[in-house]
Amino acid sequence: MHCHRCGGDRRYERCHGRRWVHVLSVPVLPLDRIGEHVQCRSCRTRYRVGVLALPTAEAMQEALPVASLAAVTTMLRAGSAESLAARRRAIQIVQTAGLSGYDEITLAADLAAADGCGLDISAPLSTLAAHLTPPAPEWFLADVIRVGLADGPLSGSERSAARLIAAHLGLSAAQAQDVIVRAEENAAAG
Repeated sequence: MHCHRCGGDRRYERCHGRRWVHVLSVPVLPLDRIGEHVQCRSCRTRYRVGVLALPTAEAMQEALPVASLAAVTTMLRAGSAESLAARRRAIQIVQTAGLSGYDEITLAADLAAADGCGLDISAPLSTLAAHLTPPAPEWFLADVIRVGLADGPLSGSERSAARLIAAHLGLSAAQAQDVIVRAEENAAAG
């Protein structure tokens, strides 16, 4: 679990509270279980069981590279997959996400594999979306849109790909459009 007090992923124990019959202030007979909680094994802080649903840093480190790869591959396939500027931007995003050894050869193999069997982006992007809090989904989408903008204005298919990625990240159509417009404005200004 992710312990807020320790600030990292920690081992935990599941614990149950109990009611007791007391005789002269000494608990002698257990009655029933009244609640459940988890306790950090490092700092002994107790949390409600719901904390187990929160993503851990380890899960985020696994989800980010996979989702980044799925998103940039989708954007490249929607636009000009042969554009060197777009490919460099895509490689940079995947490397920043955690795959430091990712290169042009690996990207070419991933694009070929995606063309051969299609690419299901739903699972990796939905998994990542569960780990992100606002405004991180918008930042992620803007970064992917920059792949499409690397070789010029967005095409219609690149806009559709951006909307698809946004939907899997849990963004509304209005939010997706806003991110697309802002990314285009930033690309035109800078």
